[in-house]
Amino acid sequence: MSETEVGSEFEGRVAIVTGSSAGIGEETARRLSALGAKVVVNSASSVELGESVSASLPGESIYVRADIADQAQGEALVDRTIDEYGRLDFLVNNAGWTTSIDHADLDGLTDEIFQMTFDVNVFGTWWLTKYAIPHLRDSDDANIVNITSIAGIRPVGSSMAYSMTKAALNQMTVLLAKSYGPIRVNAVAPGLVATRWTADWDAMHAAVAATAPVPRSATPADCAEAVLALLRNKYTSGEIFVVDGGITQRM
Repeated sequence: MSETEVGSEFEGRVAIVTGSSAGIGEETARRLSALGAKVVVNSASSVELGESVSASLPGESIYVRADIADQAQGEALVDRTIDEYGRLDFLVNNAGWTTSIDHADLDGLTDEIFQMTFDVNVFGTWWLTKYAIPHLRDSDDANIVNITSIAGIRPVGSSMAYSMTKAALNQMTVLLAKSYGPIRVNAVAPGLVATRWTADWDAMHAAVAATAPVPRSATPADCAEAVLALLRNKYTSGEIFVVDGGITQRM
């Protein structure tokens, strides 16, 4: 299928993909659009990029700027989706924030950085999910997919705060799956992903390539394919789908 063709697998479905102006979110938005879903592209600040992604998708799409760390903006994102399309079927919680701080640098992990990491990654995801669930209940194929990290299952990651937030998201995934069926709730937990943000992390990419059984870093496409696999499987809920080339088996 070319980038201009639109398939029918997810025809009639409406998806919100947060943090979708680049990286995993952008690739997920493109895959969903190519399969027929109406996609709401979102970012907190990269407006031009987000608008460009939305305009370039093969299917129907809108861009909505919203910082999910702000409850009102998260609610407005859901409301705009319902106003535009009248329904919500898929919520891909991809938006996140981090900064690189050595785990041994206790002073470097300031209160401000700690708070911001939790505000976006945990509180923002939680609030947006709460606003989305009443609308997802009306879908006959409702799905939530949280993009987490192997930092949530191993003592690694760009900062200790980041690792803690991803562990919280993994647990949030399981708890939501247990309590809110038939909505299916799963997570994709990548290892190191080759994106623009990690483009200058040469040493880390080299270390992954030297350690992982599949000797390279993940790509946004690898992660988007995992999202699609979880959306397609009608009897999977509460799973943390690790996408890391097997590196956690050697950690």
